[in-house]
Amino acid sequence: MSEVTKTVQKWHASFKKGTDFDSWGQVVEAVDEYHILARQLQKEVQSSKSPDFTEEQKKTLGKIAACLEMRSASLQSAQCQEEFTLQDLKKLEPIIKNILTYNKDFPFSVQPVPSRKIFAPGEEENLDVEEELDTATGTGLVQSFPTRLPGTLLPQLPSEPGMTLLTLKIEKIGLKDAGQCIEPYITISVRDLDGVDLNPVQDTPVSTHKEDTYIHFDVDVEIQKHLEKLPKGAAIFFEFKHYKPKKKFTSTKCFAFMEMDEIKPGPIVIEL
Repeated sequence: MSEVTKTVQKWHASFKKGTDFDSWGQVVEAVDEYHILARQLQKEVQSSKSPDFTEEQKKTLGKIAACLEMRSASLQSAQCQEEFTLQDLKKLEPIIKNILTYNKDFPFSVQPVPSRKIFAPGEEENLDVEEELDTATGTGLVQSFPTRLPGTLLPQLPSEPGMTLLTLKIEKIGLKDAGQCIEPYITISVRDLDGVDLNPVQDTPVSTHKEDTYIHFDVDVEIQKHLEKLPKGAAIFFEFKHYKPKKKFTSTKCFAFMEMDEIKPGPIVIEL
């Protein structure tokens, strides 16, 4: 088996892995896999030394990378205007699987991803607020950002005899670039072993308190199911999100989770 065939098989496996996560509702994992694959495809498109793919095939790979980014944007932002569904993305599977012999029209009217770096999970672009210099007045025009609603936290459940209410207090998150995060908030969800949501998903209000490498939240989150009613294998997920002005959508920067055996009275530190 040639190296190029192995590469295509690896791309197809990554594509299938991402769409599987997507279909299971595992948004963070799906977006991570889409970003990784998009970066690999874009690297091939930008390579001038690779004779393995024709210019037309590279153009198709660039369009697939663009569709992966569109799907990621749709998953990460409910306000994304160019919604790209999982069903749309799955139409590309036979193309990436047979890229070496594919000779039909691309099913979507998209432009290949421009020649630029695609950030994989764990990599972060410079999030400093961009300023445009007004040459007439010499003043800096600070870019404006959409204002988020003040969270979607829900009230405590009514108490029931013999049942335990579960309240989580989120104090703060530590990040090396905490000061650069724009409109940061945390999404809290409870999922079973298959990644299915067991409770309504809740968002904290946007934090306005940053100190050194910490972003403070100091909010109580009321889990909408009594502790005894949570199934075995369930976990509570915390997704840290922030606004990316260059891409104009909200991105998941990192996440953490608590398993049932970690739930106990008192403080706990969860690794990201």
